[in-house]
Amino acid sequence: HKLYVCGLTEHGGLGLSVENSILRRYIARPVQHRFAEENCVTDVSCGFGFTAIAVSSNDTRKVYGCGINTDRQISEDQCDLIHSIQPINIGIQNSETNVVCLSAGRAHLAVVTDQEGVFLLGSNCYGQCGRAINDEEKCNGAFIINCIRDLDGACVTHVYCGQDHTLFLTANGGVYSCGWGVDGQTGQGHTQNVCIPTQVKGDLEGETIIKLAGRSDTVLALNSRGEVFGWGSSEYFQLSPAKEVQQLNSPCRLKHLSNLGKIVDISAGGTSCMILTETGDVYIWGYGILGACPEIQKTHVPILLPRTLFGCNQNAPGVTVASIASGLTYMTAINSCSHMYSWGHNKHGCLGIGHIRDQYFPYKVATGALAVKTSCGLDHTMILCKPMG
Repeated sequence: HKLYVCGLTEHGGLGLSVENSILRRYIARPVQHRFAEENCVTDVSCGFGFTAIAVSSNDTRKVYGCGINTDRQISEDQCDLIHSIQPINIGIQNSETNVVCLSAGRAHLAVVTDQEGVFLLGSNCYGQCGRAINDEEKCNGAFIINCIRDLDGACVTHVYCGQDHTLFLTANGGVYSCGWGVDGQTGQGHTQNVCIPTQVKGDLEGETIIKLAGRSDTVLALNSRGEVFGWGSSEYFQLSPAKEVQQLNSPCRLKHLSNLGKIVDISAGGTSCMILTETGDVYIWGYGILGACPEIQKTHVPILLPRTLFGCNQNAPGVTVASIASGLTYMTAINSCSHMYSWGHNKHGCLGIGHIRDQYFPYKVATGALAVKTSCGLDHTMILCKPMG
């Protein structure tokens, strides 16, 4: 893969430095990072001011990181900012172990491997690393890694970090959670913090979940039949369009989405939610810059973003959207031609569209390569690409 980066450089999350000096304050148009030329990058995740990168290698150095390190989320070094990409010693023992996926939260990181379980590090102030809370850790700068081999005997296949909580997806389609629960984002039926990963039930009982999404404190879950469930914050009617409900602390089936067809992808930002149907159509609802027009900044009902916004035209009538992703206040999509589009709040150029003005409808991002995956942080973006041709 090729790796392109854009957004704020000051916190080091882009991993760009020249002789330990920052190039410029922000980068508004994606630039190619040399790291992917020298390493086989398999996954990337943007946290709040830091980045974690997974690589395929012949040794135990499988994860690298850069950016904010105030909670020792990317390094045991007593350094709060790391501007160059450095290996993270998460404790992998076998060089044949591979990273399946990784996810970065506000100040914590979770890494799923195929042979050694899940590794969690960084801030555990709410139990988001799946272990008992120790208030002294922050003061003494402790670098602690928690390894979870399995959950009730089931292998963890994916992990999703919200702002200060963590969601685990198991091979049998089960969902577990831990961390901050004040808005119900752990889905445990209460709003208390959860230190030990615990199975999420509610309407998820008996369901085979294949994907989770939630950048902040609103969570969506997708089952194998293309149905969506939700829990957490619903301050802007993200989860309950018919009545005002501030939060749901247990998963509920989002029945109002059933008339949109089978859903194949989901994403949830700080104040909005987005879904992708099997026909390649994108629907969005909530609050903020939603991508329809400047006048529509709040809607309880999902609105369709026309295919023409994502490259469908007379010369390319079959173009649809293939995947979607959300940052805290902005969104991205990749179409069936592997072209990336972004819209929303353009904090420090995180949209990668060449300027720092907010963008009110999807705009094509120029990378010179074919987009495979985007990871959206608070104010920076990483784009995994493959070469053209």
